[in-house]
Amino acid sequence: MDVQGLKSRHTLLKEYAYTRGDIDRGYNNRTLYVNLSENSVAEKPVSEEMKEKFIGGKGFGLRLLWDGTKPNTKWDDPENEIIISPGPVAGITQYSGCGKSLVVSISPLTDLVIDCNVGGYFGPYLKFSGFDALEIQGKAARDVILVIDGTKGTVCIEEAPEEAQDSHILAEQLTEMYADDETDKRNVSVVSAGSAANFTRIGMLNFSWYDAKRKKVRIKQAGRGGIGTVFRDKNIKALVVKIEGIASNLNHVADLPAIQERGRRFAREMKELDHLQAHMKEVGTAHLMEIMNDYDLLPVHNFKYGAHDDTVKIDSHHLKKRFTQGIPDGCWVGCMMSCCKIAEDFKPRTGPYAGQVVDVEGPEYETAAGVGANCGIFDVDVLLELNFYCDTYGIDTISFGTGIAFAMECYENGIIDDEITGGIQLNFGNAEASLELIHQMARGEGFGVTVGQGVRQMKRIFALEYDANAQFLQDIGMENKGLEYSQYVSKESLAQQGGYAMTNKGPQHDEAWLIFMDMVNKQIPTFEDKAEALHYFPMFRTWFGLMGLCKLPWNDVEPEDNAEQDEPAKVPEHVDNYVTVYNSVTGKNIDKRELIRQSERVYNFQRVFNLRRGYGRREHDAQPYRAAGPVTMEEYESRLERYDQQMKEIIGVDPEGKTPEEKLAITREYREGLYEKLLDAVYKRRGWSRDGIPTIEHLQSIGMDLPELIDTVKLYLG
Repeated sequence: MDVQGLKSRHTLLKEYAYTRGDIDRGYNNRTLYVNLSENSVAEKPVSEEMKEKFIGGKGFGLRLLWDGTKPNTKWDDPENEIIISPGPVAGITQYSGCGKSLVVSISPLTDLVIDCNVGGYFGPYLKFSGFDALEIQGKAARDVILVIDGTKGTVCIEEAPEEAQDSHILAEQLTEMYADDETDKRNVSVVSAGSAANFTRIGMLNFSWYDAKRKKVRIKQAGRGGIGTVFRDKNIKALVVKIEGIASNLNHVADLPAIQERGRRFAREMKELDHLQAHMKEVGTAHLMEIMNDYDLLPVHNFKYGAHDDTVKIDSHHLKKRFTQGIPDGCWVGCMMSCCKIAEDFKPRTGPYAGQVVDVEGPEYETAAGVGANCGIFDVDVLLELNFYCDTYGIDTISFGTGIAFAMECYENGIIDDEITGGIQLNFGNAEASLELIHQMARGEGFGVTVGQGVRQMKRIFALEYDANAQFLQDIGMENKGLEYSQYVSKESLAQQGGYAMTNKGPQHDEAWLIFMDMVNKQIPTFEDKAEALHYFPMFRTWFGLMGLCKLPWNDVEPEDNAEQDEPAKVPEHVDNYVTVYNSVTGKNIDKRELIRQSERVYNFQRVFNLRRGYGRREHDAQPYRAAGPVTMEEYESRLERYDQQMKEIIGVDPEGKTPEEKLAITREYREGLYEKLLDAVYKRRGWSRDGIPTIEHLQSIGMDLPELIDTVKLYLG
């Protein structure tokens, strides 16, 4: 059936008309609310207080979710929400990396607020259509598409029974369906999940854009925390937004020349320095594969090891051969990073698309490390196939890779067997097993559905149903707060351990990536130094999520003289660029200190949000021991010289004559003690109690002493 035939099968459930108006200095000053249970649509005003305290993006999402839910709202309750908000800076085209959206919801994996920073054109187009955020609540009775048409000033809820569910096809169908002609396709963006998001807790969302140079619809992912699962639970098949086109100043900024000047400066850096530094235009984030392997930081076999000889088979040199070169690759207009790599004309050998020609978005570093090295799979073709199916089925590649690796270690330790897995031999390196599990997730059958529940649920199932040792599962199960670890080995970086486990949402590298500062460059040796870094960098990185910005242009390519600056890890010239860009969009006059305070307000709000939901305390910042040190003897012995030397020179215990079990215990006691001291130092620096709760005095000092926050923390501070 062609797309017009598909469209003819739609049933219009609701049409809402609105007057678009003009954006004023980055804001429409209203949000869009849709209730799918009631088929209702409404507009909500954005107050000056909301802009002052929550800024936009993630901040708006958190505020709306707090107001729309109760402390005991579950992820699959109708009142759970999905909020998409781009932020005030999002949508400008004169500075790189300004096309991001932030997606917020209550997570099926963590029971906490989850937020994802994602590219694609949907966020800017939502803003250009007239809204600073889209807030979706309720559940549709059957599959629906929500269409926001900024060209007509209408919002429609349409029952859509016939379209495909797999994202790469669905995005193409809807782009063609709602575009007037070939040229108009670039003015349509689609959000979708996929078939596996129906049956797992690790579902993700794909945000599309039309690549006019290739004449192809492409997708970027909001991957973490199972937001795609929430999306499908609400019976949303897709979101569609359409605008008339992109102009140079749709944000109606306060000072366009200032933004243009900073944009030209960064563009010059990219042109002159990228090929000397990160090679983002050639391989994107995949350039990290060999770097992480060289520094023993690449997860191998469920984070047991940090390097493998076969990494050379899947490093960026091999991936570069698969990525199309010489065509700009940006997921938003005007971004000079061009890091959004694509492997075109790939033929999967398994599953429903076996033998068909498809395009693979990536793999990026996290995917190559997670579904590749962490599972012991060192085959580029398998990486590409798993990447493709995770995307089109709507599965987070990070949770998938970490979850499969955990299941493989359990299999090799006899915790699960062929009877439990349905005959799948889950040894490390078994590519066929990983491929079969992803297809099972999409079909909603077999052991794949168990793996798709995430590591925390697998730990519970294996302990209760198969009598597995719960402590061992806790030690090797790489999750914190229910979210699977992203792909860096943190054993030798105490600061990175905190950068993972002290996050509000769970161990995702977008809050703090301190391995090189801490382990390699030895720039933060004391607990106080680490605490300062674990204050500044999570707050600074939070700011990208408030604005609708991509992190990569901040520090993946640096000014030529950056190493000569007082604080090179902060990339001070680029921080100044961001302050200038924000001020030039909004007409405000903040400095780099107020930038951090803006983030502190939202960061602390999220911490109290967790507290409101029964979490957000010290016990919830505990990490699996494998994030800190060796769990098994084979781990210890793989780095025997290192660990013995540390025991003698750092712990102050002579390893000579100690049994392997004694060495493991001594190392563990020492490393667990270090992490507890780090918690104390970080909580103190952040203005929190020893239990990890923001104090009333701190909330007052940052201007976040809202009555609902004060009332919440009073319940726990004693």
